[in-house]
Amino acid sequence: MTVPLDSACPEPNWAGLTLEVTGDGSTTFFSKEFGEWFHCRSGAYSDAQKNYVEAARVAALAQAEQLTLLDVCYGLGYNTAAALETIFQINPHCRVTLRALEINQVVPQAAIAHGLLDRWSPPVQDILTCLVDGTPYRRNGLDLQLLFGDARQTIQPLATRSWQADAILFDPFSPTRCPQLWTVEFFERVSRCLSDQGVLATYSCAAAVRAAMQLAGLYIRSIPGVGRTWPCTIATKQPISANLSQQEQEHLRTRAAIPYRDPTLTATAEAIRHRRQQEQQQSSLEATGAWRRRWLGR
Repeated sequence: MTVPLDSACPEPNWAGLTLEVTGDGSTTFFSKEFGEWFHCRSGAYSDAQKNYVEAARVAALAQAEQLTLLDVCYGLGYNTAAALETIFQINPHCRVTLRALEINQVVPQAAIAHGLLDRWSPPVQDILTCLVDGTPYRRNGLDLQLLFGDARQTIQPLATRSWQADAILFDPFSPTRCPQLWTVEFFERVSRCLSDQGVLATYSCAAAVRAAMQLAGLYIRSIPGVGRTWPCTIATKQPISANLSQQEQEHLRTRAAIPYRDPTLTATAEAIRHRRQQEQQQSSLEATGAWRRRWLGR
């Protein structure tokens, strides 16, 4: 079921977001601006729990006395909510530090206004409601804050002071729609914020994304994507056992693996896409179409 927010509520700032019920009964938004859903349509809540919280090993990390999280592209707040829910169940006394990056304050506001957080526990709902105005939440061993603005800029203070996260939940819109947050340069900043033993989890397995991660000094591993037809990716600073299939390895040797670049961290999406297209046209790497025909028969 799809319902435009501006028809469900007269608030004009919510125009451009559409409600949609996903496969597990939870609801997400469709963004007209990016032409994509905020979460996996097979299940928004299960996507947050399985492909982010479990992939980043949050339950194991929560057994420690303290835990630091970075949520890149907070959106409706589902990934943060799932992480906090898991931590509170495993270790209610864990001291949690979280920084979440989000460009559009309207999105978490709309999620709260439309009751999309109702399936989380009351304490988690209360915390996310407090975070939505950008004010730090510092109570009961928690130090949480939602930072609004272009993530390429809001991450800079964290990267500069070597702020370290045990888990990074990396969830921008897709590389083709939002290439600004999938560049080598942005991953370099993100990598600085990942602890030596930390894990970054993302839904993308795009060759350009994985190549950018590697160029930023990260080691990648493929994991099954729950509710998705493609694998997800985890990345670490420490070497991990390589499990990429032959198909995935060869994909990283095609023009599809030419990464997005944004040296100044200020370029437009159009400029970033154009730069990559030019590099692909000049590349001597195998054409992606040849790889696709070899492996997918099309």
